[in-house]
Amino acid sequence: MTAEHECSRAGCRSTATQQVVWRNPRIHAADREKIWLACDEHVGFLHDYLAAREFPVTVREGLSE
Repeated sequence: MTAEHECSRAGCRSTATQQVVWRNPRIHAADREKIWLACDEHVGFLHDYLAAREFPVTVREGLSE
């Protein structure tokens, strides 16, 4: 992991440690994935934000290189 992986939460510049994987089923095919990076503090917020919109969402530990 490098310092360039920042959390996707607006205004947060913390190092990301997890991936929030989601898609909008109205516009994305089932095999399409969108990935937001999240720090430990904001992973729950980002997950809940997407889940409240009824988007399929999961969290993956770590970051892909």
